Amino acid sequence: MTDSQKWMVLAVTGISFGLLYLLTPILMPFIVAAFLAYLGDPVVDQLETRGMNRTLGVVLVFTLMALALGGVLFFLIPLLEGQIAHFFVKLPHYIQSINSLLIPWLEGQFGLAIESIDLSGIHTVVEQHWQEAGGIMTTVVDSVSESGAVIFQWLMNLLLVPVVTFYLLRDWDLLVAKVQGLVPRKSAPYIRQLTLEIDGVLAAFMRGQFYVMLVLGIIYSAGLTLVGLDLAVLIGMTAGLVSFVPYLGSIVGVVIACIAVIVQFQDIAQLMPVLAVFGVGQVIEGMLLTPWLVGDKIGLHPVTVIFAVLAGGQLFGFIGILIALPVASVIRVLFDHAHEKYTGSEFYRVKSVTESKRDLE
Repeated sequence: MTDSQKWMVLAVTGISFGLLYLLTPILMPFIVAAFLAYLGDPVVDQLETRGMNRTLGVVLVFTLMALALGGVLFFLIPLLEGQIAHFFVKLPHYIQSINSLLIPWLEGQFGLAIESIDLSGIHTVVEQHWQEAGGIMTTVVDSVSESGAVIFQWLMNLLLVPVVTFYLLRDWDLLVAKVQGLVPRKSAPYIRQLTLEIDGVLAAFMRGQFYVMLVLGIIYSAGLTLVGLDLAVLIGMTAGLVSFVPYLGSIVGVVIACIAVIVQFQDIAQLMPVLAVFGVGQVIEGMLLTPWLVGDKIGLHPVTVIFAVLAGGQLFGFIGILIALPVASVIRVLFDHAHEKYTGSEFYRVKSVTESKRDLE
């Protein structure tokens, strides 16, 4: 690659990142649609291999994805709303338990002087607003209806996601082929190999890790429900969703669940079933889910994961958080190839004069 070509690549890369930063406010539906299309494309390819027309396969997969998503939302939103409403009803009891059990235990164990917490005023305000809002859906509708621009943007996103998903699913292979056709012929074999490795990493994260998070959320929610925890689904799904950072999901889940158990049951012995739930979840994740669904293709260190998420959020907000780990996975593949080229280069292999003399001796 000549110097002018390198500068052109750098310029195109810089312009692309600049456009991405400027277009961040409108990218959400397209990112969600691309994610859904990437999840569904292998299934459509399998149906097409078995003789089904691709458009018909896209319609079938699209319908199944819509039904699955709608079913999850139909089941999950009322359940979460009920648990949050129950939490507000039990909040005075929780506050009393914190003041009578948790604070004295902390004072005795760590020698701290902690004043009793009076959250009755906060409870009254929150409960009043919750009743006025009429629940989660009413709150969303009220907030959306405050601005015509917000309504328009919300409706556009709602309509764009399925439309863009459908067309991306239908033309996915065509788009990939067109992009590959733009690659210089001399570099095509190397770029193809690089693309296959990147696709493997992205598939492991975007498909595999997504399913791992979902299954862990279900396991934690079901287990905590059997324990009898009031906020089982809320805590379990939260722990599952943040499990993309190794061990963070289980740590967050254990801490929140243990506090909830102590406040609700006022019995330390009830901590054992909670620890057992998360222990079983970790065993299933480590021995079954991650090897089966993810494998060892991602290879991101936990510190790298945390840094990538924070950096993505700082640069691009919520969209940056969504794309942080896929982008970090791609960068890791590129870095591995760059490292391989560097260690194989003449610049790296040429020894210093001192080392050469030492080898001769």
